[in-house]
Amino acid sequence: MRGRGLNRAGGAVAAAGLLALVAGCGSGSAAPTPVAHPTGESRVTAKVGERFTLTVHENASTREHWYLSAPRPDAAVVRDRGQHSASDSGDEHLVGGGSSLTFTFEATGRGSTRIVLTHCTFATTCGDGEGGGTPAPASSAPYRESAPERVVYTVTVR
Repeated sequence: MRGRGLNRAGGAVAAAGLLALVAGCGSGSAAPTPVAHPTGESRVTAKVGERFTLTVHENASTREHWYLSAPRPDAAVVRDRGQHSASDSGDEHLVGGGSSLTFTFEATGRGSTRIVLTHCTFATTCGDGEGGGTPAPASSAPYRESAPERVVYTVTVR
């Protein structure tokens, strides 16, 4: 019995090792998983060639959106590699449900630059072409329209 337990445990370890090996192998063209940075931190440090992400939460049903806005990061230091939205409720997109928007960047050269994300809501005006949003509608609503929140990240690439 003791030998059987070791065989099962050894088999499980071997299977896990094989799975890790297979997952790590492939055509070689797949980029490594980007390093996720908390959006509450305003400083990001990366190495040349490293990909990193910034993830924010938004809810289109309440006209809440985030945009990468001007000034754009210096492409000699950091390049925008796109964005991806995922429902907060998993695979299922629920009407009125929020989502996570992940911006992916790649460190392209040594130096320092800034990434600016603009947060637009129903009460902000974002139609200045800077963030790609639409202006809040003119109305006699009891709230005041205001400038959108701009979050600035300083990125240092070493």
